[in-house]
Amino acid sequence: GIESRGFIFGATLAHHTGTGFALARKPNKLPLASHRQSYGLEYGTDSLELQQSTLPKNARVLIVDDVLATGGTIIAASQLLKNAGFEVVGALTLLEISGLQGGNTLMQKGMTNRTVLTA
Repeated sequence: GIESRGFIFGATLAHHTGTGFALARKPNKLPLASHRQSYGLEYGTDSLELQQSTLPKNARVLIVDDVLATGGTIIAASQLLKNAGFEVVGALTLLEISGLQGGNTLMQKGMTNRTVLTA
């Protein structure tokens, strides 16, 4: 799940499916060594971190977040997970803001995304 509302949906989904769960957090919030991925924002940059040894190597991972806007955060999370040795199978978002074209951006990057609601 991506910080922070993605934690709520991701943890719930992991619990109901009996699968593992990992947090993608903003920098310097994880207690142990972590992988880091920086990405561009409209007016600057940001980073996501993933704690090392969170899931088994080569695990298949679904990225879960609350809102899909431009797709930048999900793309960064995908790259972070791939660099850490995981297979990203797609993304699941609760809401897509259609005017920002995040779904199209993910599709152009070869990512599968499922959205519950579109606004």
